[in-house]
Amino acid sequence: MKRKLETTELIFKIISYTLLTMFAIGCLYPFLYAIASSISGRRAVEYSEVVLFPKDIQFEAFGQMFTNNMFWNAYSNTLFITFYGTVWALGYSILGAYALSKKRLLFRKTFNFFLVFTMWFSAGIVPQYLNYLNTKDVFNAVGIMDDKWLVIIAMGMAAMNVILLRNAFEGVPSEIEEAAIVDGATEFQVLSKVYIPMSKSTIATVALFFGISRWNGYFWARQMISNSNEHPLMVFIRLTLEEYTDPEVMSGWNQAYASDSVIYALIVCSIVPILVIYPFIQKYFAKGTNVGGVKE
Repeated sequence: MKRKLETTELIFKIISYTLLTMFAIGCLYPFLYAIASSISGRRAVEYSEVVLFPKDIQFEAFGQMFTNNMFWNAYSNTLFITFYGTVWALGYSILGAYALSKKRLLFRKTFNFFLVFTMWFSAGIVPQYLNYLNTKDVFNAVGIMDDKWLVIIAMGMAAMNVILLRNAFEGVPSEIEEAAIVDGATEFQVLSKVYIPMSKSTIATVALFFGISRWNGYFWARQMISNSNEHPLMVFIRLTLEEYTDPEVMSGWNQAYASDSVIYALIVCSIVPILVIYPFIQKYFAKGTNVGGVKE
């Protein structure tokens, strides 16, 4: 038998659900507006007649985008950077977090302090830019001419994600590790067979953080990638926006769709992969880091 809610509890639930609903609508509306604007007619977009639902529906803006070879080239570059960037960053973050979680690590407290220190203080954009330029020269010297690898390898550090993984590894009961060592497991087997499976919820979360960061990466990609054929999607969207908002370039625009519709179509296509992947990773968020841990 369900307990009858008190008046204060009922009021709290009503207010909470109302605020959460308003927050959800606020998050969802920009995406719905982008979809509606991308398929609305020119007049409806230019005169701000689109509020929620599309008007004078057309799909020529998507057709214009899909027939643009530079769009597909930028999309493939983003997929490349996101996949290899996430694998690289997640791989060394797991190794670093595993080492930092061990109390037997020499100078462990010092390393952890320096890791946290980078979150408090930054050298600044100029030193970072110069560092990336020097790294780029090193890459070119060894024969790596593709600047996408610079974005993947040199820009893959995230102290916060290493700390999240370290905390997850520290939560794994030491008895399980000791049992694995007694059974003859090596250090790598302990990591791969014990720590990673028991921390997969945190690893999945960190992988999502890395993936979104690589997918949405813009600033350093634009600064360091000089070849337009290597630009990721976000840089391509920005360059397209600059082109389509230039009065001189757009003075002779006579299409049935607005130039903004192309930008909105690009935005929609850039969000779709994240929306597809997110539901498969979300289920790990609610799970605990330890599954079946030993209780003392």
